[in-house]
Amino acid sequence: MELDPSTLNRALPLRDQIYQKIRTMIVSGSMQPGETINEIAIAAALGVSRTPVREAVKRISDEGLVKVLAQTGTFVAPIRRDDLEEAYVIRRALEMDSARRAAGKLTQAAGEELEDNIAAHRLAISRGKFANAIHLDDVFHRTIAEICGFPRIWRAVDISKAQMDRGRYLAIPKPGYGEQTIQQHQAILDALQRHDEDGAAEAMRDHLETSFHNTLEVAADLID
Repeated sequence: MELDPSTLNRALPLRDQIYQKIRTMIVSGSMQPGETINEIAIAAALGVSRTPVREAVKRISDEGLVKVLAQTGTFVAPIRRDDLEEAYVIRRALEMDSARRAAGKLTQAAGEELEDNIAAHRLAISRGKFANAIHLDDVFHRTIAEICGFPRIWRAVDISKAQMDRGRYLAIPKPGYGEQTIQQHQAILDALQRHDEDGAAEAMRDHLETSFHNTLEVAADLID
């Protein structure tokens, strides 16, 4: 994602938009661990004052994606195994319960929405559109949180999983990983459509465990 000022909507809070841009650049690997975050340069590139950039960077720092070192500078945080494991533990707990609850509430319309998502995800993988595939992956999980009736679960997951996402952008281009995700999403959906609460939770656990181990494998050289 480029720092293009034309992509900013000046009618909306700038700090939120800048936060999303910088966060996406870090998570996607466009900004590498250890890279300097120059708030003045970012502000100039976007044609904004430094204030919304500083506010955005502070928010990202609170999520552990940025390190601010006094009298030294601001840098993209390293990928640490402890951070990855913590993110996995939080996500597993929240999403297993989310899937369990959704199994008892799945409607035909919601089931069809998830089926459409899997079909679009499969197409994105086959065409090598990996950023779109990751977006569709997130939509799948967010939709389950919405079905279970607790949409704020996804907000908590989204914040905690940022560390895992950094590895996910490295993992998905590897042959077989995208297809594996689709198969596991289908297993989750099958359990949801059977209204099998335990089965949905177990399928979600298996999926997230695979994602965690794949991340550790592909990001091994980058993990501190």
